[in-house]
This record gives sequence, C-alpha cells and structure tokens, in this order.
Amino acid sequence: DAATGEASAAAIREQGHQATFMRVDMTDAASVADFAATAQAACGPIDVLINAAGWGRTAPFVEGTPEFWGKLVALNFVGPMMLAKALLPGMMERTRGKIVNIASDAGRVGSLGETVYAGAKGGLIAFTKSLARETARYQINVNCVCPGPTDTPLMAAVPDKVKDALIKAIPFRRLGKPEEVADAVLFFAGPGAAYITGQVLSVSGGL
Repeated sequence: DAATGEASAAAIREQGHQATFMRVDMTDAASVADFAATAQAACGPIDVLINAAGWGRTAPFVEGTPEFWGKLVALNFVGPMMLAKALLPGMMERTRGKIVNIASDAGRVGSLGETVYAGAKGGLIAFTKSLARETARYQINVNCVCPGPTDTPLMAAVPDKVKDALIKAIPFRRLGKPEEVADAVLFFAGPGAAYITGQVLSVSGGL
C-alpha cells in the first residue's frame, strides 16, 4: 500500500540514497503506461526493472471464478509484460539494461491449491526465457527469481497447519526470508551477472 511504499522510500533515503515512491496499478494498462512515463521523466532512462508485484490465494481450482482467475493472471503475468514493454525501448536504444522477474517455485513445479497462480507464474518464467533470447542482441539481461515459501504478509495469512507442513517439506526446515530473495535479485541486477540471461534461480531452501 501507499504507506508501506512511502516508508520504504524514506528508509532508503535515511541510508543516504535517493528513492521515490510512485503508485501503479499493475492490472491497468493506462496506469502502467503513466507510471513508466513518470519514472523515466523523473529518473531518466531505466537501467534495471524488477517485476516484484505478485498476489495469490490458496483455494481449490474448482471453487475459482473467471473474475478471480483474471485478477491472478493480470497481476502475476500480464502486468509484468506491460511494464517490460513500456521500459524496454529505452534499454534497447542504449543497448544495456537488466530485467529481473520474480515468479515462484509454484510456476516451476506446481502448487496445491494455487493452480491458476502457478500457471501465471509459469507463464512469467517462459516469458523471461523468451524475452532473454529476443533482447540479447541489445545486451539486455532478463532473468527470473523463483521464491519458495517465504515469511511474508501473504504467508502470515496461511493456516498454521499448512505452514507447518510446508516447513517440514523444506530441507532447511524454515521459511525463506524476504532479504534472501532480495539477495538473489541483487545478484541478477548487478555486474556479477553480466553474462547471464534467460535463467531461473530458485530460492527455496532446497524444496
């Protein structure tokens, strides 16, 4: 939400860096276009895009509705594509840039009760691999991070019984930490990944 975004930007500024929070609705094409234009006007050409927006809810597939499925696909798959399309021309013009898409291990191996979410994230993984091939001639790196079960507000809403079962299935016997996912994103966004593209990195404690 806006309060969290503003607080995060303020925390970054307190560390001596520049940060600005801008609100965007990743399910709305006009909002994404406005965000991309505003960001580039304020910051100049974009060097790194991290598609980190995502949302899901555990429920049996047969209980889902087209409206619910549409929201899942719009936020987890179509939104990242729209934002990439809006920012790629500037990267292509300068023949450099990095895109890091955050998908999910659900998109790699499936997830009970998250069938459509897994499908959307699987689509994001395939999109990553294909876009990496298409933009390699412009020296643009496109990679994907796939978190496993991670200690986030969404996970806090999961029933304890389900959470305990997940932890028992993870070889490290604990949930991931958000900062551990961030470390993987930073690697793909940094100079150490200059010759890496089209790759998928699972951050899941061995799950």
